[in-house]
Amino acid sequence: MSTSHSKLAKKFLENQQYADWHDSTFWGLRVKRDKMAAAVPEWEQLREKASQIKRHTLTNLDIYLQKFADAAEKNGVEVHWAKDAEEFNEIVYGILKDNNAKKMVKSKSMLTEECDMNPYLEARGIEVVETDLGERILQLAHQRPSHIVVPATHLTHDDVGELFEKELNTKKGDHDPTYLTYEARLSLRDEFLTADAGMTGANFGIAETGDIVVCTNEGNADMSTSVPDLQIAAIGLEKIIPDYECLAVFVRLLARSATGQPSTTYTSHFRKARPGAKKMHIVIVDNGRSEWLADEDHWETLKCMRCGACMNSCPVYRWSGGYSYSFFIPGPLGINLGMLHDPKKYSGNVSACTLCLGCQNVCPVKINLGEQIYKWRQTLDGLGVANPEKKMICKAMDYVFDNKSVYNTATSCAHIVNNLPSFMVNNGLNPWAYAHKMMKFPKKPFHKDMED
Repeated sequence: MSTSHSKLAKKFLENQQYADWHDSTFWGLRVKRDKMAAAVPEWEQLREKASQIKRHTLTNLDIYLQKFADAAEKNGVEVHWAKDAEEFNEIVYGILKDNNAKKMVKSKSMLTEECDMNPYLEARGIEVVETDLGERILQLAHQRPSHIVVPATHLTHDDVGELFEKELNTKKGDHDPTYLTYEARLSLRDEFLTADAGMTGANFGIAETGDIVVCTNEGNADMSTSVPDLQIAAIGLEKIIPDYECLAVFVRLLARSATGQPSTTYTSHFRKARPGAKKMHIVIVDNGRSEWLADEDHWETLKCMRCGACMNSCPVYRWSGGYSYSFFIPGPLGINLGMLHDPKKYSGNVSACTLCLGCQNVCPVKINLGEQIYKWRQTLDGLGVANPEKKMICKAMDYVFDNKSVYNTATSCAHIVNNLPSFMVNNGLNPWAYAHKMMKFPKKPFHKDMED
């Protein structure tokens, strides 16, 4: 049974002050993105180039995947192939078990979130420590990310301060962000030094060289790979790109689109295990991606490089928060990915779109996100999950628009509603009245003005 986005959004909007803050925070990221884009004269050419590279790679994915795996193995890396989330988790657990690893530190990876890796390993006695500051905060708070780039931005520094008092024994009442960051760093330093294994995700995999490229602002991926003896990298098969020349295009787009930075603080390249360390492992994950690639209407979602620009631009996401979406990734991207994973389960999210197409206008790889959401909406009736009230309204509107006399009568008489008592208009039968000021209908319809 799908969960209604509107119901979850209504709960979020109960705190209007917080909703305003959430909106302004992410719109601020969008403004920074726009300034960065305007400062690069060839910005639109870069977007087009990135889109073409992704299209080429995805339509020749079998070739590039094998090329990547071969290059990685020549570097001494052990490459594993996981067909789904279950097999991915089994492979990672097997690597840890074979190396007697009891604690693993890891940098941020939406792929491991997708596969529910942490609970799987923890249930088998493996301690998993998130090292990205935002992800660590959420791990301590037992929450999931509300954004794919800044996962804990929905929490205030007071929220974090109270959490750290409980979990890290910080000074009571001291919620200064600099102090809290310092305490988190001290705590994580001990985790790095006592871990048996380190894991990273991957922003890109270079087919030509077998490299894994990870972009971060905190250096936690470097610590996760340079301190523990065992290194594991998890990568979705769609993250493979041909070579370093292509990487240069994406690196110019990624941070500018995500957070309005010229580049991430760290762009780290991992080709082989460091001297003296145990073997490096790369796990390439499918988990439905091969099927999505064959979907003519929705394959372009695989072009995504997870910058989050679509979310920062989306008025629905900004005003409803990440937890109003039932899929673990929110916003326009999450709507499409959720439907690819399980359309019946996540169909409640497709209403969370105004079809303004702002998401695809800022997407650095030109994914047609809004158009895909529109196509998903056309499938709801066939899936048996279409909203019966909306179906009834659509039939009524179809009748009105198909009958000129009915349409003319309705528009000519609409202004009568302006004189009705408020309780007859602003009630539960009129969803528009919730959080909106009811519009006033003109006495003279627009088309009458045109005729005159």
